[in-house]
Amino acid sequence: MNAIADRCRLSILQEISRKGEVCCGDVQGLTGLSQPTCSHHIKLLCESKLVECRKEGRNHYFALNKNNFKKVSSFFEQFHDT
Repeated sequence: MNAIADRCRLSILQEISRKGEVCCGDVQGLTGLSQPTCSHHIKLLCESKLVECRKEGRNHYFALNKNNFKKVSSFFEQFHDT
Protein backbone atom coordinates (compact mmCIF):
# COMPACT_ATOMS: atom_id res chain seq x y z
CA MET A 1 0.00 0.00 0.00
CA ASN A 2 2.58 2.54 -1.08
CA ALA A 3 -0.26 4.84 -2.07
CA ILE A 4 -1.13 5.53 1.57
CA ALA A 5 2.44 5.45 2.87
CA ASP A 6 2.99 9.16 2.22
CA ARG A 7 1.70 11.91 4.52
CA CYS A 8 0.76 14.16 1.58
CA ARG A 9 -1.36 11.40 0.04
CA LEU A 10 -2.97 10.72 3.41
CA SER A 11 -3.83 14.42 3.67
CA ILE A 12 -5.32 14.31 0.20
CA LEU A 13 -7.44 11.28 1.12
CA GLN A 14 -8.64 12.98 4.30
CA GLU A 15 -9.59 16.12 2.36
CA ILE A 16 -11.50 14.10 -0.22
CA SER A 17 -13.25 12.24 2.59
CA ARG A 18 -14.29 15.52 4.25
CA LYS A 19 -15.45 17.25 1.06
CA GLY A 20 -16.69 14.27 -0.91
CA GLU A 21 -14.90 15.50 -4.02
CA VAL A 22 -11.96 17.81 -4.76
CA CYS A 23 -10.23 19.27 -7.79
CA CYS A 24 -6.48 19.55 -8.27
CA GLY A 25 -6.53 23.21 -7.16
CA ASP A 26 -8.04 22.14 -3.82
CA VAL A 27 -5.17 19.69 -3.36
CA GLN A 28 -2.60 22.38 -4.10
CA GLY A 29 -4.16 24.65 -1.48
CA LEU A 30 -4.23 21.87 1.08
CA THR A 31 -0.69 20.62 0.62
CA GLY A 32 1.13 23.72 -0.60
CA LEU A 33 2.82 21.55 -3.23
CA SER A 34 3.35 22.50 -6.86
CA GLN A 35 0.77 21.48 -9.46
CA PRO A 36 3.03 18.79 -11.00
CA THR A 37 3.72 17.28 -7.56
CA CYS A 38 0.00 17.27 -6.70
CA SER A 39 -0.74 15.60 -10.03
CA HIS A 40 1.87 12.94 -9.26
CA HIS A 41 0.31 12.14 -5.87
CA ILE A 42 -3.20 12.06 -7.32
CA LYS A 43 -2.01 9.82 -10.17
CA LEU A 44 -0.64 7.32 -7.64
CA LEU A 45 -3.92 7.36 -5.70
CA CYS A 46 -5.89 6.82 -8.92
CA GLU A 47 -3.57 4.00 -10.04
CA SER A 48 -4.05 2.32 -6.67
CA LYS A 49 -7.81 2.56 -7.33
CA LEU A 50 -8.39 4.31 -4.00
CA VAL A 51 -9.48 7.48 -5.82
CA GLU A 52 -11.69 7.87 -8.87
CA CYS A 53 -11.47 10.74 -11.35
CA ARG A 54 -14.18 12.39 -13.39
CA LYS A 55 -13.56 15.07 -15.97
CA GLU A 56 -15.81 18.09 -16.43
CA GLY A 57 -14.57 20.43 -19.13
CA ARG A 58 -10.94 21.17 -18.37
CA ASN A 59 -11.28 20.26 -14.69
CA HIS A 60 -10.67 16.92 -13.04
CA TYR A 61 -12.56 16.01 -9.89
CA PHE A 62 -11.47 13.30 -7.49
CA ALA A 63 -13.55 11.20 -5.11
CA LEU A 64 -12.87 8.17 -2.93
CA ASN A 65 -13.50 4.77 -4.44
CA LYS A 66 -15.65 3.60 -1.54
CA ASN A 67 -15.82 -0.03 -2.67
CA ASN A 68 -12.05 -0.36 -2.62
CA PHE A 69 -11.82 1.40 0.75
CA LYS A 70 -14.25 -1.18 2.14
CA LYS A 71 -11.99 -3.94 0.85
CA VAL A 72 -8.91 -2.34 2.42
CA SER A 73 -10.77 -1.84 5.69
CA SER A 74 -11.89 -5.47 5.74
CA PHE A 75 -8.33 -6.57 5.15
CA PHE A 76 -6.99 -4.56 8.10
CA GLU A 77 -9.82 -5.66 10.41
CA GLN A 78 -8.36 -9.17 10.46
CA PHE A 79 -5.39 -7.77 12.42
CA HIS A 80 -7.54 -6.02 15.00
CA ASP A 81 -7.40 -8.79 17.61
CA THR A 82 -3.76 -9.77 17.08
